[in-house]
Amino acid sequence: MAENGKNCDQRRVAMNKEQHNGNFTDPSSMNEKKRKEREERQNIVLWRQPLITLQYFSLETLVILKEWTSKLWHRQSIVVSFLLLLAVLTATYYVEGAHQQYVQRIEKQFLLYAYWIGLGILSSVGLGTGLHTFLLYLGPHIASVTLAAYECNSVNFPEPPYPDQIICPDEEGPEGTISLWSIISKVRIEACMWGIGTAIGELPPYFMARAARLSGAEPDDEEYQEFEEMLEHAESAQDFASRAKLAVQNLVQKVGFFGILACASIPNPLFDLAGITCGHFLVPFWTFFGATLIGKAIIKMHIQKIFVIITFSKHIVEQMVAFIGAVPGIGPSLQKPFQEYLEAQRQKLHHKSEMGTPQGENWLSWMFEKLVVVMVCYFILSIINSMAQSYAKRIQQRLNSEEKTK
Repeated sequence: MAENGKNCDQRRVAMNKEQHNGNFTDPSSMNEKKRKEREERQNIVLWRQPLITLQYFSLETLVILKEWTSKLWHRQSIVVSFLLLLAVLTATYYVEGAHQQYVQRIEKQFLLYAYWIGLGILSSVGLGTGLHTFLLYLGPHIASVTLAAYECNSVNFPEPPYPDQIICPDEEGPEGTISLWSIISKVRIEACMWGIGTAIGELPPYFMARAARLSGAEPDDEEYQEFEEMLEHAESAQDFASRAKLAVQNLVQKVGFFGILACASIPNPLFDLAGITCGHFLVPFWTFFGATLIGKAIIKMHIQKIFVIITFSKHIVEQMVAFIGAVPGIGPSLQKPFQEYLEAQRQKLHHKSEMGTPQGENWLSWMFEKLVVVMVCYFILSIINSMAQSYAKRIQQRLNSEEKTK
């Protein structure tokens, strides 16, 4: 798989770079032109060219809608089947009867799974800069469950309001009955669903590279073009980033399933390269997705869960608050809002939130809420910029094709 594919790819890359409309041109001039076009696209952002960016974003949205409409039109049987299924589910949902108790239970589980899977997909699918949903949603949820478990000496929180709100059960367990495993079991569904979502989000680079290899055409994706350039200059790579990428590529290419599993089981910002490598060398889909699913939804997810649970366990939190108070000069003033926040959380867990909300809680909650809003807004802005740059690339490709036909 490796040697023949690599030699073929290097010959194809070399021919694509040298041949231009039947004539051989200087590869350095083509690289310089690509570099200038990339710089022009990168300047199309909302804070530099707002009107052009919004215009290109709107046009790219229309192009995508047109493409998807065309695809759906050519798959009318699938669309009709989906609409019929949707009509049956809608009727089942609204018609009264004994089945409603099962419908409500299925609806609750479906929404829970869809919520966490969706957050996982947003974290890894590559839209804009990516939304760090573990730091914003899953991590805080695990931390809240951990703090509540140690305070209530139980994980049997009343449902409802759990998981929307955590309160202690009426009958709390004896002191010291909470274990690491009990907290892991309590958040297992949310964490595993999020991990499944991250695995699904890694599929687009795989399918893109696989389609490009089978068709023999070069895709528009810049990461794939960088991957081909990396293969061409593999022997001359010197910097750390290039060597790290080559290490990931060699691990996945030579070890196969267990190489993919190793890359997926640890926090790895270069995993997109693993997906491109697997698609490029035609690794079977279930080999790639199976290893990615096991690595992200089981191994990596348990590593992250255990880290958060240990970090927010009762004695560690108390030690961190004490450490903050020991900072010379500003320690006591920083320690006070954290102590008030933790006390407010304890009161809420024991149904005592009506006694009033301390100012420290308002300050910390306000900071975290604003952080979430800022990161979500930046994620949306990055999607707008990315789609505008995609449309700019369409224009550049059209102009280049027109030059070739002259």
